[in-house]
Amino acid sequence: MFESLQQNLTSALKTLRGKGKLTEANMREGLRLVQQALLEADVSYSVAKDFIERVAQQATGERVLSSLDPSQQVVGIVYKELVDLMGPVDHSLHLRGETPVLMLCGLQGSGKTTTCGKLGRLIAERGRKPLMVAADLKRPGAVQQLQIIGQQVGVPVYSEEGQTDPVKVCRNAVKHARETGADVVLLDTAGRLHIDDELMQELATVERQVQPEQVYLVVDAMTGQDAVNSAKAFNEALELDGVIMTKLDGDARGGAALSVKAVTGVPIKFIGVGEHLEDLEEFHPDRMASRILGMGDVLTLVEQAQRRFDQEEMARQEERLRAGEFTLDDFRKMVAQTTKLGPLQKVISMMPGMGAFGGMLEGADVEKDMKRLFGIIDSMTPDERRNPTKIIDQSRRRRIAAGAGVEPHEVNELVKLFGMMAPQVKEMAGLGMRDRMKKIQELQRGGFLDPGAKMTRQKKSTGKRLSAQEKKQRRKERERQLRRLKRKKRRG
Repeated sequence: MFESLQQNLTSALKTLRGKGKLTEANMREGLRLVQQALLEADVSYSVAKDFIERVAQQATGERVLSSLDPSQQVVGIVYKELVDLMGPVDHSLHLRGETPVLMLCGLQGSGKTTTCGKLGRLIAERGRKPLMVAADLKRPGAVQQLQIIGQQVGVPVYSEEGQTDPVKVCRNAVKHARETGADVVLLDTAGRLHIDDELMQELATVERQVQPEQVYLVVDAMTGQDAVNSAKAFNEALELDGVIMTKLDGDARGGAALSVKAVTGVPIKFIGVGEHLEDLEEFHPDRMASRILGMGDVLTLVEQAQRRFDQEEMARQEERLRAGEFTLDDFRKMVAQTTKLGPLQKVISMMPGMGAFGGMLEGADVEKDMKRLFGIIDSMTPDERRNPTKIIDQSRRRRIAAGAGVEPHEVNELVKLFGMMAPQVKEMAGLGMRDRMKKIQELQRGGFLDPGAKMTRQKKSTGKRLSAQEKKQRRKERERQLRRLKRKKRRG
């Protein structure tokens, strides 16, 4: 998410560092690069121009120019302005009254129907009883798609087979919700491939007849400024209460997220960060600004961990750590839990100062390397997994490597890694989730995390995989060297 914007902004701000003193001239040169980074990310020109003017007005003040570390203050000013540009955001759904209605609208292809399911799931998790309404009667298969999603998330779907009037469907759905005990109604309205008068008239009629509590526009972040333009048009017709931006896990340049509030005055309320139905998050401008500037997003990571980790397994691991027990079996479970947070590149990018490491893993087959890691652990006996640093000798390494289909040095790397990591992990026993994440960050900086990436780098450095004959020759050479060392010891 926003990798190119993050890299370009970081590069631009670096030009302000290392200077003995910041002058107005070199300050403006650095801010020119910041503006260029925003424009390359498809931020609206007027928004980028106004943003730089506000930053420049604060950054060229005497207090900043004469400060001990003015470059850090400039980063702070850019951060604050990014937060103000995207916020503030009221995350309340305003579910007032007997049966509040939330209306979703948007163009075809924006992910509106899937987002309806995601939002229904989120509302159900908060203790409400939502009813989703299949009011998109134009797109073939839209009704069936929502019904399937409803089954997946456990939320009922109202539809009327053969009906052609979406206004009647919406009115009847609200009546049905009151009769069946549903306390929130979600309208999945029709979209178009483009904005036209017929679409706007239909949506305006639904809004007037049903009077929804909130109207949300679903936009595709991948469309850049087109998303901002469509938000502006929908807002003029319907008076939007919020935007839900989808596909932010893809190759979104970030311009839409940075521009939509400034252009329309409507905040982004939720963001879609994946294809799974649980991949809908509240949008926090401060956290997003932090990620854009490479400062990470530990709070979101903590929330995801609390939501997705197996809490019973976490409690059992906690008890073992408190008792001073930590084995390779525990290590494997810990790594497996971490994978639930998403791709390793995504997790690392949310750690403060770790964004560059996520880029290093781009293109690496981390999942495959994790399987190699698990294969090594599975090839060990229970005793070896309990105490690898003490009982795994050279002969055991060879046996484990043969069973896992790897080289003995990879087994040795894992044992060494575990030996360094075990004391650090035991220290985490009793820490809260936030402190634990900070400890994990320290482990990453020390190189104790992501053995899969370590194996990847090892393989990249050798250029290509060794043939069976080459492996055999290397093994014989190591054995010869080992025999020579033993002879020298006996002679000495």
